[in-house]
Amino acid sequence: MDILDAIRERRACRAFKPDPIPNAVLKKVIEQALKAPSWANTQPWEFAVVTGKPLKAIQDGFMARGVKNPTPDIARPYEFPEPYINRISALNPGRPELTQEEREQRILVNFTHYGAPAVIYLLVGRDFFYQSKGINVWSIYDCGLACENLMLAAVNEGLATVVQAQAVTYPDIVRKATGIPESKLIAMGIAIGYPDWKAPRNERRSTRDSMDSVVTWYGFH
Repeated sequence: MDILDAIRERRACRAFKPDPIPNAVLKKVIEQALKAPSWANTQPWEFAVVTGKPLKAIQDGFMARGVKNPTPDIARPYEFPEPYINRISALNPGRPELTQEEREQRILVNFTHYGAPAVIYLLVGRDFFYQSKGINVWSIYDCGLACENLMLAAVNEGLATVVQAQAVTYPDIVRKATGIPESKLIAMGIAIGYPDWKAPRNERRSTRDSMDSVVTWYGFH
């Protein structure tokens, strides 16, 4: 598949088919993630690929704890001023703001990874992220490059993905099911599988601001 086609076709998937993904295909996708560039070739990323009983244990643990007291390893944004909150609202055009009950229900569905047969957790070394002089934000930037490679490679294999902050809401539950050590921060989860594009949940499409609104040109005539 042409890289531009993969970029255009990639979209967040929120309904997956239960079909398992062959290990060879997962390895092929992750191999492309590992080719991403990084600061001074530090390659700060590690990945934990989870399916089957461990993934079910994670989902059951999250559902049992419910929507309360999130304890992610890496803090999330505390505020969404303009224009960011407007972009979030654009995901549900023409409908009133979600009620608290609706928000919680969405989170609970998120905890099931939308039926994906596997989740790829992004890990970062705790001592590389939290350093004596401050937070090494570049490690997360580099990891983002690797994850984009992964998601585009997934499209090439007929797979779909969705990046989930909710997948790492309770890292202690993920560690208990997998054995991931405390020395590794569990930064986020990427649900991956074969998409069910006919499902109503996949009808939602995000938009992008125009180039003119976010790009300024200097020195061009």
